[in-house]
Amino acid sequence: MSGANCAIVIASIMLLGGYLRLRRSWRIALSLLTLLGFTILVTPEPSVLRSAVMATLTLVSIGAGRPGRGLPTLLVVVIALLVSDPWLARNYGFALSVLATAGLLLLAGPLARVLAQWMPSALAAIIAIPLAAQLACQPVLILLNPSLPLYGVPANILAGPAAPIATVVGLIACMMLPLLPGVAAGLLAVAWLPSAWIAAVAQTVSMLPGTRLPWPGGAPGVLLLVVVTVLTLVVVLRGRAATPARWPAAVLVVLLIGLGGYAGSLIGTGIGRVVSFPPDWQIAACDIGQGDAVVVRDGDQYGLVDVGPDPKLLSACLGTLGVSRINLLVLTHYDLDHIGGVDAVIGRVDTALVGVPENAQDVSLHERLAAGGAAVRQAARGDSGTLGGLTWNILWPIRGATTMQVGNPGSVTIMFDGRGIRSIFLGDLGQEAQDGLRRASSPGRVDVVKVAHHGSADQSPELYAELRARVGLISVGVKNTYGHPTEKLLNILASVGTLSVRTDREGIAVVAPGPGGTLVLWTEKVADRGSPANPTPAAESVGGAG
Repeated sequence: MSGANCAIVIASIMLLGGYLRLRRSWRIALSLLTLLGFTILVTPEPSVLRSAVMATLTLVSIGAGRPGRGLPTLLVVVIALLVSDPWLARNYGFALSVLATAGLLLLAGPLARVLAQWMPSALAAIIAIPLAAQLACQPVLILLNPSLPLYGVPANILAGPAAPIATVVGLIACMMLPLLPGVAAGLLAVAWLPSAWIAAVAQTVSMLPGTRLPWPGGAPGVLLLVVVTVLTLVVVLRGRAATPARWPAAVLVVLLIGLGGYAGSLIGTGIGRVVSFPPDWQIAACDIGQGDAVVVRDGDQYGLVDVGPDPKLLSACLGTLGVSRINLLVLTHYDLDHIGGVDAVIGRVDTALVGVPENAQDVSLHERLAAGGAAVRQAARGDSGTLGGLTWNILWPIRGATTMQVGNPGSVTIMFDGRGIRSIFLGDLGQEAQDGLRRASSPGRVDVVKVAHHGSADQSPELYAELRARVGLISVGVKNTYGHPTEKLLNILASVGTLSVRTDREGIAVVAPGPGGTLVLWTEKVADRGSPANPTPAAESVGGAG
């Protein structure tokens, strides 16, 4: 809940009270009571407290005949809340709520006046409001995600008109639920429409190319962004004042050089990516943190082995790779780090290969995939098919076996072969299951292995010795608490001549067939979860089969 939600609720009550000819004191009392109920309904989180306390203070001051000004009221509320609970100073939600409000109070008006010189005043105000909030909040947002949202302001403009409708109708529906549940259900259906519009805007914008621009993370990134923002505002706002100050030309020169260098680095990186990215790539391990999501491709046919823990991260990876349709989805097992991102692909899957469901939640996942148009099939050893010019075979688990059917030991293990690359994906198999796989379905030599269980110590040296892969893809999160990948696993790979490629260090990793039976390995680490902000694409050749 933000100050805008409070304002919508209070304005609705005040207008209703005026329509009913209630005295101002009664309207204020009714607004305070409604605000209390609204706060309880949405739960008193730190940002909610800031909004509610500020709205309460504003209403009380209006009732006393001495309406206060916005900025002093905000400062009083912030000081009071921090004195009552100093830990709020460490809460991102509270900080963003305060900064957004301060941005609206300090910047929205001046920005609207500047924009009004080139466009109608109403349109200028519509743009200035989200722009002011974005500028004020962005330094803190850099700490959460070291990148700049390219479409943040347009997205807020598109979604903004739906918020008041969803808020008011949703609140009325919640109030009527105990008394008239049928009517409330109808109102909730009405409230769903603007809510769905907001969600659709967010999802669409997140899928656009270049939705986030890289920026340095941590304290240096925050300081740099604050300096750039302040200098830009000084030039724009003071430059349009009635009596503009004579700011040194050096300010403009510094801004132009800095922004030009930043734009040049983005363009240069894009050119470098286009030049070095292998057009005939076949395997791409997404950088989605502690989880698995690996794309297999032949031409315009795409397979996806697991979907990682987060649909947003998976969507970003699929967008980078230009994947819009998944012809073959393989869910190796039902741990969250392998199925948590499934919302990113529901409705975009042709065939889904799944393991034995363990509970009703797993069955529900199958039903959701089927409802989205996927043909859901339970996979086991002996199943096979094609993906473009590639053949695939399921090596594990064994259908009807009494053990190792579910969980990590029952991970669906698939092999792809064709176009110069033979690859195997081991899910989260442990050593016992890996040895069982080797005995039941000896895989033989491969070129690429998706290392089991993010590089845990529970591995079979014998299996990796048999595979003797040239590249071992390890999908693992930065500074994960599991110690993955372990020294044991890295030593196993090194002992058989397998090159370890880790997503926590190299980022997204792409493998393509090279000349003379070699493999082309391309990696790129971009800004995410505290990693360096500059994309670093790199390509190398991995030797041919011995």
